[in-house]
Amino acid sequence: MKETEFDRFADEYRATHAANISASGEAPEFFAEYKIADTARYSREANLFPTKIIDFGSGVGNSIPYFRKYFPASSLAAADVSTKSLALAEKRFGGEAEYFALNGNSIDIPDGTFDLLFSACVFHHISHDEHIHWLKELRRIARPNAMLVIFEHNPWNPLTVHAVNTCEFDENAHLITPFALGTSMKHAGWSGVRHEYRIFFPKSLAFLRPLENYLRWLPLGAQHAVIARA
Repeated sequence: MKETEFDRFADEYRATHAANISASGEAPEFFAEYKIADTARYSREANLFPTKIIDFGSGVGNSIPYFRKYFPASSLAAADVSTKSLALAEKRFGGEAEYFALNGNSIDIPDGTFDLLFSACVFHHISHDEHIHWLKELRRIARPNAMLVIFEHNPWNPLTVHAVNTCEFDENAHLITPFALGTSMKHAGWSGVRHEYRIFFPKSLAFLRPLENYLRWLPLGAQHAVIARA
């Protein structure tokens, strides 16, 4: 997806997203927070206490307040191809993050900078034949033993596929399985790759959500997370 396409949706991103996920009964903030809460859990389980985090494809900054909530002692870099989205994020959250525009085919950040690298629903906007390139770039800016966490829509969930196919800003999206993404991560130099599935129940069935702890292996969740180490 090109910068101009991201810029085109920046102002109306939340309203468009909210309308698109209305069947879930949840607001966009629910989906933004659970990803960061899960990432904090992965980090604790690995005894990783990151000091520098990058949100690759941060958009209008919806994850920023949750990074501040779950990683209060960490510095945060918000990086995106859309300068308009970054400007909106900075207007909303100011000094809660540093803001980096992604230009060309590289990330203009020194090697070995971050110990936690995060990306949420970004790689389905990147041509699949470019995944290894960008995963190598993320590997380059990762510190030794850093963690990479990528969330994506699950192409095996029919409701998710419908939502993506009817979403304006997903018009050029190509969903990816956790197996394909994990394979690309390995080719890019990441190790210890694993994945899990998330979001099985809408808000109307929220009382069943505790069961999700036992369903993370089941490939029917609305989204999936792929986790790896440098």
